[in-house]
Amino acid sequence: MQNLFSKNLIVLNYNATSKEDVIKKMASMFNENGYLNDMEAFIKEIKKREEINGTGIEEHIAMPHAKGNFIKKHGIAILRVVGNGFDFNSSDQKLSKLFFMMALPEETPSNAHIKAISYLSNTFSNNLLRHELMSTNNEDRFLEIILNNDNINESNNLNTKKDFILAVTACPVGIAHTYMAAESLKKAALELNINIKVETNGSSGTENPITEEEIKKAKGVIIASGKTIDKERFSGKPLIEVGVKDGIHKAKELIQTILKNEAPIYKKSNTNKTAETLQKQNKKTGIYKHLMNGVSFMLPFVVSGGIIIAISFMFGIKAFDINDPSYNKIADILMQIGGGSAFALMIPILAGYISFSIAERPGLAPGMITGLMMSNGNAGFLGGILAGFISGYVTLTVKKISDKIIPSNLRGINPVLTYPFLSVIISGILIYVMLSPISVINESITNMLNQLSGTNMAILGALLGGMMAIDMGGPVNKAAYAFGIAMITAKNYIPHASIMAGGMIPPIGIALATSLFKNRFSKEERESGKVCYFLGACFITEGVIPFAAADPLRVIPACILGSSVGGFISALFKVEVIAPHGGIFILPIVVNPLIWITSILIGSIITAVLIGIFKKEYKNIND
Repeated sequence: MQNLFSKNLIVLNYNATSKEDVIKKMASMFNENGYLNDMEAFIKEIKKREEINGTGIEEHIAMPHAKGNFIKKHGIAILRVVGNGFDFNSSDQKLSKLFFMMALPEETPSNAHIKAISYLSNTFSNNLLRHELMSTNNEDRFLEIILNNDNINESNNLNTKKDFILAVTACPVGIAHTYMAAESLKKAALELNINIKVETNGSSGTENPITEEEIKKAKGVIIASGKTIDKERFSGKPLIEVGVKDGIHKAKELIQTILKNEAPIYKKSNTNKTAETLQKQNKKTGIYKHLMNGVSFMLPFVVSGGIIIAISFMFGIKAFDINDPSYNKIADILMQIGGGSAFALMIPILAGYISFSIAERPGLAPGMITGLMMSNGNAGFLGGILAGFISGYVTLTVKKISDKIIPSNLRGINPVLTYPFLSVIISGILIYVMLSPISVINESITNMLNQLSGTNMAILGALLGGMMAIDMGGPVNKAAYAFGIAMITAKNYIPHASIMAGGMIPPIGIALATSLFKNRFSKEERESGKVCYFLGACFITEGVIPFAAADPLRVIPACILGSSVGGFISALFKVEVIAPHGGIFILPIVVNPLIWITSILIGSIITAVLIGIFKKEYKNIND
């Protein structure tokens, strides 16, 4: 990293006249020291980058950068200006006064500037060093601070003198909350001047996985999750386990609990007081957590299978049936993939991972087997949930009893023989006895819902649409979504149309509000509002969370009312959505698409207008 810096590329106390002057001055510093092949092309690329997204970070610092064949060699120029500074669109909305401009030749690895930014950020996070960088007039001292060995070591979590903690974030769907919690924890760690590594368990799997060496070095662990996370690896470490929303909203408090040595020690055996305390804490959210764990693993099967089935219907509703005149071989293949395979696995996967959440790995086999029994017995979504919980708690009981009565020298057979055999046979018998009455109950509920029409169906649509907006991806939202999936499997597609409309309306409504009522929002909120157009179109309700957290008493009711109206209109006119996800992109396979789009627009406009009326004017509109 040291070879990127040179005293010849440092100018302190420059009297700049404009943002463009800053860029040209720094480009000339590179050019005069032989770093550029084409100075004009370099300036053009820097300006282009700034137009796309400003490079200001925090504390009056900006890091403009460019990459291309117009650059001869890699380097970092440093310029500090006098006065108030210039707008490089920093994350804390402050004018930038200290600039680190990076020049990267075309062949430079794509992540080189990220590493350089990370390296410099470690120095900026130290308040004393940052203050000295802003005040010293000695170029040698400035360079010494940047190249200080202590700072170099701080670029590696494992070789730092700072406290180092670990975190794991996860949510049932893994689309937004997972990463929002991770960013919140990182930001809080930066403010507290400690190092943190966050492992995310999102929809694409585990990212940035934690290693054994890092666990040994860590002062403690934070788990902010809405589903089951493997904690066995953290045995013996101080550990806090909370919901994913606490990871977003209480990040600093969680980290401070670790730093104050107030976190309980996690141990594999649940015999000590700490484990009992954790177990009691988890009872409140245990059922929901286990259910959402099953739902999170089921979703890829539901979404992929549902969309594939919907594509099959594009060839004709009966085009997959070999006995129908509209038969099409491609439609038949798609239906076999989506309906015959993906959807067939949905309930066994749901039951299996509910059971896994309760009893860990030994619960997976009995859960999937009993889930398949429920699926084959037409017990539906309700039967799958019941099978998961029964299998999980049966397995948990089998584990406890087996560990007590089987001699310690024979306990090695428990995971491969005792647990699965006893759990499967006991759970299987219980499910067999309950299968018939559960099937009758499931069929009765399905028939009752299928018979709803007119105002009654519209009221259900309003209820489901409103539920999607209550907690933006939380328990109520997920409960409505799970109900919609159950209705799709029962071939009643009207409720899920209201559910998807209800989930799309809040972000689109927020986006409209930030566009129509700009004086109600800060500059940062207005920029975030533009992204909400896309999030809403994609059926990602979680984009509203920052707005709801900032002004819950005005934003949440407006979203609920708009979503309820949208859900009401959609159900009243019998709009049907066959695919469980996809937002606006599944429009070609929506029944009554024009009405559906209309219901979403009306609901979004209601949300936007209510926010515009009731939200107070933002005082510093240019901040």
